[in-house]
Parts: sequence; C-alpha cells; structure tokens
Amino acid sequence: MPAPASRAQDIAARLKAAAYEPRMNRRNGRIRIEVSVPKSPSEASWRALLAALERADRFGIGGGEDGLVAWAVIWQEPPDQERGEQRPR
Repeated sequence: MPAPASRAQDIAARLKAAAYEPRMNRRNGRIRIEVSVPKSPSEASWRALLAALERADRFGIGGGEDGLVAWAVIWQEPPDQERGEQRPR
C-alpha cells in the first residue's frame, strides 16, 4: 500500500481534477482532506467526488456553516482506541 502522504496527494489531485478545491491538514496521526460541495453538483462531479473519497481510510459528507463539506481521512499511524477512533473494517 502506498505511503499515507502519497495516498492523500492522490485523493487531493483527483478532487482538483473534478473541479473541487481540496484543503489538507495533518494532526493526531492522520491526514484530513476536505472540499466544499456545491448545492447542485453535476452527476459527473458527484461520481468523481465519491470515487476520490472511497480511496480514503474513512470518509463522509456533513453540513457546515457554508453548506456541505466532504472529507476523507488517511491514517498516518494507528488510531487511538482511547479516543474511540477505529480503522474501517
């Protein structure tokens, strides 16, 4: 499996190619990539978004102050079980 930073860069590049503006941050042993989701994305844009997100260890879409935000997480080190973090099954 590729290194976590390479995986995160791949996801960010795929999102950028689909006309999204990825934002990345690193903390607590993980890399998080976020993008704002337009109110009415085209079907092709939506499919590209989901295809990029599914490459992550975890992903989701949630509401924010400015609308929907899609996020993807790549683990750099094992999750902290004491904080309730879990790797996907």
